[in-house]
Amino acid sequence: MMKFTVTAFVFLICTAALLSTTEGKPRISMRCQCIQTRSNPPIPSGRILSLKVIPAGPQCKNEEIIATTKRGTMCLNPSVDWVISLKEEINKRNVTKSN
Repeated sequence: MMKFTVTAFVFLICTAALLSTTEGKPRISMRCQCIQTRSNPPIPSGRILSLKVIPAGPQCKNEEIIATTKRGTMCLNPSVDWVISLKEEINKRNVTKSN
């Protein structure tokens, strides 16, 4: 009886370990998230709730900048001057908050 209990216990531990390594993994999208980008009109930085910058990589050859406002999310053109300035301003704001 003791052998069965130990075997069942080891089986449960192994099952739990296997499940914990497969669940909760972030899904990696292997494609660009931004189909279209917005260039104009510029969005004031005060209206931006968050800015997500996804660097170019194997999933997408372009840098992607996704802005979240009260109205929703939108992709911004990373090569436009106001978007570059916005990215720098948001980075400075985040650095100031963390200090």
